[in-house]
Amino acid sequence: MSLDRSAEPVAPTATTAVAGRVPLWRRLARDRFALVGAVVVVAYALVALAAPLITRALGVDPYTYDLDALGPSGAPAGPLGGVSAEHWFGVEPLTGRDLFAIVVMGSRTSLLVGIGATVVSMLVGTVLGLVAGYFGGWVDWVVARLIDVLIGLPALVFMIAVGAVAPDWFPRLLLLVLVIGLFGWSSIARVVRGQTMALRASGFVRASRALGASHAHVLFRQVLPNLASTVVVFTTISIPGAIGAEAALSFLGVGVPPPTPSWGRSIGDAVTWFAVDPVYLLFPGLALFGVTLAFNAFGDGLRDALDPRGGSPRRRRRGGAR
Repeated sequence: MSLDRSAEPVAPTATTAVAGRVPLWRRLARDRFALVGAVVVVAYALVALAAPLITRALGVDPYTYDLDALGPSGAPAGPLGGVSAEHWFGVEPLTGRDLFAIVVMGSRTSLLVGIGATVVSMLVGTVLGLVAGYFGGWVDWVVARLIDVLIGLPALVFMIAVGAVAPDWFPRLLLLVLVIGLFGWSSIARVVRGQTMALRASGFVRASRALGASHAHVLFRQVLPNLASTVVVFTTISIPGAIGAEAALSFLGVGVPPPTPSWGRSIGDAVTWFAVDPVYLLFPGLALFGVTLAFNAFGDGLRDALDPRGGSPRRRRRGGAR
């Protein structure tokens, strides 16, 4: 009679033992791409936190109209979208608002919505995945069907619909956080559910249950700590998706209302003026691209650092070359 040993712990090899003793920050620092991504993420965060101080120190305001900077047609006067010593990134067509101030203040909107929505997704997905994977039965069936339905839904279409019919009195930023977050928990729930099912069959969980530990103790004191690295990495790589969703909704006109600075709405407005003033599209587009790339690079490196046995194919190829 053969025994199923798939749930038994795997003895660490010499490589994984040595890698486990190396501090996380040192393993992360070996990946230069991830290190650059982390620096860029910190820079974006600092700009978002200090945005009012930066704009005030430079004497620019995203809510001040400067019609003198516009030509007769409403386009920025002068070359390169009105770029000058006074307006570093030029000005917004029709309003003359300083584009540098809009990009700097827009970082607060993007990071606030992106991080807030990701936190909502991680909380809902982690709790539902834990409960479904641990208890199984009809609870697992219900959660699994919810995951299937949510994955099959055209999320962006439903986000647009909710954004369009939401009442004006509801805070728009809070609405975006809730809508994007509640439509984005299915992926982490599926991952947590699968790993919880594997941990439920492990020896330490069976031993805890045999000693009379409560379900809450097992879930939050034993199972969840073993999933912490997965949740942290998933959170990091989910933030750019939430930022992109906010930009897409603002681009389509159902995101943050004007005159609140938003990269997505600036990009949407720039499409109309692209033939006349392509520079207007450049700076908010680069800001959105930069923060998305930085979070993805940092998340990829963090995943490799937290999983020294596996990691990404890029790391495995690099390791094999040595």
